[in-house]
Amino acid sequence: MSGRASRVRLRLLETSDLHMFVHDYDYYQDRQDNTVGLAKVATLIAAARAEAANTLLFDNGDIIQGNPLGDYMALSGHLSAARGHPMIRAMNRLGYDAATIGNHEFNYGLEFLDAVLGGAAFPFVCANIETAAGASFLPPTTVLERDLVDEDGTVHRLRIGVIGLVTPQIMIWDKARLEGRITAGDIVDAAARHVPALRQGCDLVLALCHAGISDAPRRGGEENAALHLAAVPGIDAIFAGHAHRVFPGPDYAALAGVDCARGTLGGVPAVMPGFWGSHLGMIDLMLERDAAPAAAMSAWRVADFHVEVRPIYRRAGRDALPLAAADPAVLADVTPEHQATLRWMEQPVGRSTVPINTFFSLLGNDAALTLVNDAQAWYARPLLAATGHADLPLLSAASPFKAGGAGPDSFVDIPAGPLDMKDMANLYMFANTICALKVSGIELHEWLERSCAVFNQIDPADPSPQELAAPRAASYLFDTIAGLTYEIDLSQPARYDRDGVLVRPDARRIVALAHQGRAVLPQDSFIVVTNNYRADGGGAFPGTGGGHLVLQAPDLNRDVIVRYVMQHPEVTPVPAPIWRFRLLGRQVTLAFNGTAETERHLSRQPGVTRLGDGTGGFIRYGLRLG
Repeated sequence: MSGRASRVRLRLLETSDLHMFVHDYDYYQDRQDNTVGLAKVATLIAAARAEAANTLLFDNGDIIQGNPLGDYMALSGHLSAARGHPMIRAMNRLGYDAATIGNHEFNYGLEFLDAVLGGAAFPFVCANIETAAGASFLPPTTVLERDLVDEDGTVHRLRIGVIGLVTPQIMIWDKARLEGRITAGDIVDAAARHVPALRQGCDLVLALCHAGISDAPRRGGEENAALHLAAVPGIDAIFAGHAHRVFPGPDYAALAGVDCARGTLGGVPAVMPGFWGSHLGMIDLMLERDAAPAAAMSAWRVADFHVEVRPIYRRAGRDALPLAAADPAVLADVTPEHQATLRWMEQPVGRSTVPINTFFSLLGNDAALTLVNDAQAWYARPLLAATGHADLPLLSAASPFKAGGAGPDSFVDIPAGPLDMKDMANLYMFANTICALKVSGIELHEWLERSCAVFNQIDPADPSPQELAAPRAASYLFDTIAGLTYEIDLSQPARYDRDGVLVRPDARRIVALAHQGRAVLPQDSFIVVTNNYRADGGGAFPGTGGGHLVLQAPDLNRDVIVRYVMQHPEVTPVPAPIWRFRLLGRQVTLAFNGTAETERHLSRQPGVTRLGDGTGGFIRYGLRLG
C-alpha cells in the first residue's frame, strides 16, 4: 500500500430519546406497538454492524423516563442494586460505547440518576453541567481507543474523543430538584472550552448533543443549539436529539445552514433518530490518512461521509407495518420489570361516568383537562389556606400532553367505566409536581396569549378548510385555565411565537376574559395551580418563574389525580364552558387531525365533521365555525 492513503470506513450509530421504550409495547393501550422499542432498534443495530467492519454505538439521552415502566422503576424500592436499571441492562447487552444524558434524566432526582448510571458498562459524559462546588457532574469527555481495520485489512488504533452536552433548560424544568446542587451552562460555550484539548489528543471528535436544531440567532443558553454547535472548530460529527424529530429529512428543510438531503449542520455531518426507538441514526465516515514518510505522525481526516436514519416501521394508511423484529434477548432481559409494570397499571382507581379523551382538546375544554384541573384545585385549596393567599381566586391550568402530536396513536381515549393506573398514566404522562403561582390580571392575559401561539392565523375570507395548528403542534404548551371564561380570535396573528418570544406587541387573540362574569382587570390577583415545569418557566409563559411561586408541593400531579379519583370513586368530568373560538363574521372550517376512534365522539362535538383521510395514519376532521 506504499504511496496510497490509508482509508478507514467508520460507522457511527445513534439512538436518542428512547424514553424507557425497551419493549415494543404501548402501555397505555395495553397492546403491542410496532412504532417503538429499543428491542426493535437492536435488530437494526445488528444489521448495521454486520454491514461494516468498524462500528461504534452511542445514545444521546432521555433514557430513563417517558412511559410507565420508567415511573414504576422510580418508585421506592423498585431499583435493585443487584439487577440494576432495565434500560441500562439492555444498553449494556447491546454494547454501547458511550452516552450522554437528556433533560428527562433529572425527573426523578439526582440520587436516583446516580444509582441508575452506576450500573452502566460504558461511559456517560456531559460537559455543560457542574456541581454547586464547581466540579464536573459527569466526566465532560471521554476518549475511546479502538482498533479499526482499513480497506486493505491493516489495523490502525484510533483515538476517538466524545463530548456530551444537554440543554441547559434543565435548571428551569427541574428547578426544585436541581437548584443549589448543580448548574447547567451554555452548550456552545462548554464545547468551545473542551473541544480544543480533546481535538489535540484525538483523531476524531464526536459531539453527543441532547438538543434540537434551530437557526434562530444565537443569544446564549439555547435549548436547541445543535446547529450553533457546528460552528465550534474541531467537531467531526454531531448527534442531535431532544426535539423528537428525524434528520436528515424534511422537518428542517427551511433552515439556513442545514442540508436536509445530505445530513449536515453548518457542513458537519449530523443525525437525529426520532424518538421512542422509532429510528436508528447512522453516520458513515470515510477517514483518510496520507501515506508519506511521516505517515505515522500524519492526521486522519474525514474525506467523505454518508448520513441516514433507518426506521423500525413504515406507515400504510393507519397501519404501522414492522420493518424490524424485536430482539428476543433484549425483550427477555427486561421482561420481569415489564410484567411488574403491567400488574401495577392494572390497579383499580375508580370509575368515570363519561368518556375521557383528548381528540378535541384544541377545540375547547374537554373531560380530560376538566379532570386534571378539578384534581389540582381540590388538592391545592387546603394547602393554600396556610399560605395567606386563601382569599384570592383559585384557578387551575392544564394542557393536553397527548393530542396527536406524536402520531395517530398519541391520543388519550378512555371509555366511560372503570379507571385504573394505566388510565391515570395515560392522562398524565410526566413526572411533574404540583405548584401554585400568584399572577396579576395582565399576566394572566399574557399567559393565555402565549398559550394560543399553538394556533395558526385563520383567514375569514377563505371558505376552504384551514389548518387549525401545525401538524406536530406542541399541545403541552396550550394551557386551558379553569375558573375563567374567554374567547380566542383566530383572525388575529399570534402575539407570541412558538418559543414564547413576544413578536407582535399589537396583536391580541384573547378577548372577553372574565372571572365569574366580571372582566379581568390588569391589577387583579389570582392563584394559578399548575405543574413545576410551567411554574419554573417551562415554555416561557408570562406570570411564571420563581418570583410568582406561592406553593411548591411534594406530590406528583398524576398522584394527585389518582387520589382525587379515589376520594370521588365515581367522577363525572363534564367540561365547563371555559373558552371558545370567536366567530369571525363568515363561516370557516378549522381542519385538524384525528383517528377513526374520533368519529365515535362526534355527537358530543357540534359542528365537527369528517373531511377525509389524512397523512401519516391520521383522519382529517373539520370544525365549522360561524
